[in-house]
Amino acid sequence: VQLQASGGGLVQAGGSLRLSCVASQNISSILFMTWFRQAPGKQRELVATVSSSGLTNYADAIKGRFTISRDNTNNMLFLQMDNLRPEDTAVYYCHIPGGNWGQGTLVTVSS
Repeated sequence: VQLQASGGGLVQAGGSLRLSCVASQNISSILFMTWFRQAPGKQRELVATVSSSGLTNYADAIKGRFTISRDNTNNMLFLQMDNLRPEDTAVYYCHIPGGNWGQGTLVTVSS
């Protein structure tokens, strides 16, 4: 399954962005889908996970500010990001565990 993330951009601190990810194939049978991010000079880190039944899990750093969701009908994954902070600046990737890494989308939060 190929994934393509989009929706990144430049936003001021406190603002919001909604990231989207479109899959090349049906995702309804995929148990877990995730968002990762990689900030400049740092390792890639897991941000959020959503199961096929809609159960979610979040990294402590973004808990309460980000919301992950999936649309199995349209083969899409989303990340709603609210109350953004400068430390959220990173390239964001949608990812299926065990799959290839696609091109991410850059989020830049200015102070």
